[in-house]
Amino acid sequence: MSGYFLYHSIGMYPEKESRLKAALADYATQWSALDDGQWGYALGKQAAFLDGWRRILGAAEGTVAQSESVTTALYTLMRGLPEGRLRGGKVLVAQDCFPSLHFLLAEVVRRMDGELVTVAPAEGEAWVSDDRMIAHWDKDVRLALLTWVTSTSSHRSDVKRLAAHGQSMGSIVGVDVTQGIGIRPYDVTDVGADFTVGSSLKWLCGVSGAAVIHATEALIAECQPELRGWFSQSNPFSWDLDKFAFAPDARRFGNGTPSPLPAAGSLPGLEFVLETGVDALARDNADKTARLHDWIRSAGLALVSPDAAEMRGGSLMVRLPEDLAADGVVTALKAEGIFTDARGQILRLSPGSVTSTAAIDHLTQVLGARLGLKAMA
Repeated sequence: MSGYFLYHSIGMYPEKESRLKAALADYATQWSALDDGQWGYALGKQAAFLDGWRRILGAAEGTVAQSESVTTALYTLMRGLPEGRLRGGKVLVAQDCFPSLHFLLAEVVRRMDGELVTVAPAEGEAWVSDDRMIAHWDKDVRLALLTWVTSTSSHRSDVKRLAAHGQSMGSIVGVDVTQGIGIRPYDVTDVGADFTVGSSLKWLCGVSGAAVIHATEALIAECQPELRGWFSQSNPFSWDLDKFAFAPDARRFGNGTPSPLPAAGSLPGLEFVLETGVDALARDNADKTARLHDWIRSAGLALVSPDAAEMRGGSLMVRLPEDLAADGVVTALKAEGIFTDARGQILRLSPGSVTSTAAIDHLTQVLGARLGLKAMA
């Protein structure tokens, strides 16, 4: 039985350990070889990683680059824009974005003499609705960062609708896809945002250090990143100090010596998702979350996620009663081989490909006993 419900944190897939060990062992062998093939091999792995992400996103060649983290990717993009694009204007973000991105935005916007508009949920609601975002989104918004799926409620925004509104306002629109990519279909062309940032760590089952940035060809041409280096060029070995020239594509989002190792470590997970198919993974997840949802509702627990499946990502969040310590619940579940986590009183449940139906039933038994409720029939 697999009681793993932590895909919102680190993604898993069948035989992950053996596949990851094989990939890293091969990297170690190639990197340790007493020849001149190390960088050719390593950059080939990075290229395969970027191609996998490009296929997941439905993106054109030359529009995706690796970044250390989603936060770094956002910084690179923002500080690469022409100065007048953001200075003195508004930047829009939802309060339930990933906190790291808000920390970054607060400082970058301050330094650019702008105004960070943080949209809060309506009273009594657990997430920032699309209507709330649009209500705060006027023509003074220079850039808006959208969260496709939130990490606190699993609310899934209609980013296509929001991107269209942003275009009508003349805003640059970006989307953080981290909590939904790999478990729900996504196509950058269909959504129509100007840029996309995401991590390989969650449903794509990768490792840390393997985030990406995607941008449209028009936005790439406009960006001249402040964070730059020899790998921002078409030819990294062009070392004439007076003739630096950005690569014409997403390679310009590179900077110093690249980090192919996280890309190589994330390739097996990416390959699993591509081999299995996002649609198939989404169906499997939908069946498991539906089973959990039915029990949560029948038990009378407070669901923090949207009730409608089409408005959710791959997770379900439940608010535990205030008189029941969330850390105690997480510990009790762990003792039974069920792995979850909590943010405050919100228990986060994310079943994926390795999570068994038996484990879902066992979770309801253990959680039900803690709450004095009935297990799933």
